[in-house]
Amino acid sequence: MEKIVNALIAAIEVWDPYTAGHQRRVATLAMAIAREMGFNKKRLDILRIAAILHDIGKINLPSEILCKPGKLADCEFNLIKIHSEAGYDILKKIDFPDIVADIVYQHHEKMDGSGYPLGLTGNNILLEARILNVADVVEAISSNRPYRPALGIEKALREIEENENDKYVKDTTRICLALFKEKNFQLEDIKLRETEREPS
Repeated sequence: MEKIVNALIAAIEVWDPYTAGHQRRVATLAMAIAREMGFNKKRLDILRIAAILHDIGKINLPSEILCKPGKLADCEFNLIKIHSEAGYDILKKIDFPDIVADIVYQHHEKMDGSGYPLGLTGNNILLEARILNVADVVEAISSNRPYRPALGIEKALREIEENENDKYVKDTTRICLALFKEKNFQLEDIKLRETEREPS
């Protein structure tokens, strides 16, 4: 399983190095939140795999869209939104626990139903997907993107705090906020296992 994860990460790095780094940093935060919530080792491992590979569906997208420096047109953004389902289709074909693909499928769903691709609400969204969504949003806002410079961690934390219960589950946002404000958590690439290739 670890070799499969390594191979998929390597494929993403060749196609889009930014996406690979983003996934690793999101995985670091998602795992930290899940540990604070008391996840056992098996559940942490499943979340780790889903988080490291949550944007693998972007491998289906043209690189000129992924790397576009300006604002995306509506049709381009609609293409981007397909990546959740594309990732699900890829991961369902691999011998991972079934929930890995489901977490990836749901990682852009919001508590109020405003997310995609299914418009799920509340507890209809897997807890792992809700954790991954918060981690994804925090990393995306606080880091550089192809179309804009980093907006900073304070703005990222303000986004999840102001929208908890509407978009993001309160328990998860509270833990995420405490990690940064009380425990000096830093976003960095996930420390991969010894059997995995070390991040450059």
